[in-house]
Amino acid sequence: MADSDFGWKFAQCFGDKGEVEDITEVDVLGNVVQVSQLYFQYAADIISTVEFDHTGDYLATGDKGGRVVLFERNDGKKGCEYKFYTEFQSHEPEFDYLKSLEIEEKINKIKWCKRQNAAHFLLSTNDKTIKLWKVFEKSLKVVAENNLSDGLRPQNGRIQQLRLPKLTHHDTIIAAVPRKVYANAHAYHINSISINSDGETYISADDLRINLWNLNISDQSFNIVDIKPVNMEELTEVITAAEFHPLHCNLFMYSSSKGTIKLSDMRAAALCDQHAKLFEEQEDPANKSFFSEIISSISDVKFSKDGKYILSRDYLTLKIWDITMENRPLKTINIHDHLRNKLCDLYENDCIFDKFECTFSGDGQNVLTGSYNNYFHIYDREGLTDIALQADKSAFKAKRAGSAKNKMLRGKNNKKEEINVDAIDFNKKILHASWHPNENSIAVAATNNLFIFTCV
Repeated sequence: MADSDFGWKFAQCFGDKGEVEDITEVDVLGNVVQVSQLYFQYAADIISTVEFDHTGDYLATGDKGGRVVLFERNDGKKGCEYKFYTEFQSHEPEFDYLKSLEIEEKINKIKWCKRQNAAHFLLSTNDKTIKLWKVFEKSLKVVAENNLSDGLRPQNGRIQQLRLPKLTHHDTIIAAVPRKVYANAHAYHINSISINSDGETYISADDLRINLWNLNISDQSFNIVDIKPVNMEELTEVITAAEFHPLHCNLFMYSSSKGTIKLSDMRAAALCDQHAKLFEEQEDPANKSFFSEIISSISDVKFSKDGKYILSRDYLTLKIWDITMENRPLKTINIHDHLRNKLCDLYENDCIFDKFECTFSGDGQNVLTGSYNNYFHIYDREGLTDIALQADKSAFKAKRAGSAKNKMLRGKNNKKEEINVDAIDFNKKILHASWHPNENSIAVAATNNLFIFTCV
């Protein structure tokens, strides 16, 4: 990706492509109130997770309405383009009567199982329940011939010739059925699921515990990490993300709200409270402030495909770690350095708690993460180039008008354009994205739209 000027371009957009209009309402005092239609009409359609499968031929999204939508590669088109495959309701809203808590249907994570036959298997989870879905092509058959198919009644109640009913192919549909439901194992909200390289087990993580599951056993799991203190008043950190090593089935890592990443080995003990490695960068005491702990909380961690590097994202930075070097990251990339002076305002509007995801490219040479104003950034692993693209409806309009141009900010050698902080729309943010495993194509979720960008 040496030339950032002639690389990435907008390819596709799924979802509502029209402008969201504000509607005017009058409150009880007669005051005119502007209410965005987006809040009412599209709240359930807001995409909450995006994930390519291991081949890149299929793409899954989950939304706040508990739906999973699958797309498949459109082989009839040039380049990396997708078409609708199927959609199904994965989770429904529930109510925990013991704790008097509503359980949202929002899909937190989707993970594909490696394909072993004609069917697809994938895991989806909301805050409490994980489900294993089987998605497959189903042939619909109808009765094409029977004794009364011509509509004539037999004379004297006798049938002269007995014809056996025949079933013929009528149509092929894409069916989705839940094969397993893994429930009642988490007291707190599930934030991560990760399938092991052995293809048989997976982990699920909530704020205080990580459980190990066998994909074939839904009524039993093993608790492998438990950081819950005896006295909850002594709680100082929570688990924010967890992932299995891509090659070694005994290794997994998890990140915390204290800005640390712990690598654990399941061969060492049944309960992996004693980590094998601790990746942590000591904070300069001169920079310590009221917001230090909040902005140092890691929102996402990912292994590179070869398992040699770790990518972590906190509110202000993106860090690349060498798995053999624990005391400091190989590279720290400042994403939101321009927001350091706005932390007080961001705390008041809760944006400081936004959880941005991050991901490696398939070859491990580039990294991706999101930002505000619907911008997302692509960096090379050394952090020398910054390509900032905007997942905006203007990109769709530009393509429809016959132009490949869309809004871009290009920074070379860290010479970035000045950003007007006051002009940033903090309601527009790229939290979720996924990189094609074998190509330079990415899927980005922007509110209720799915954008595909590709590098040619």
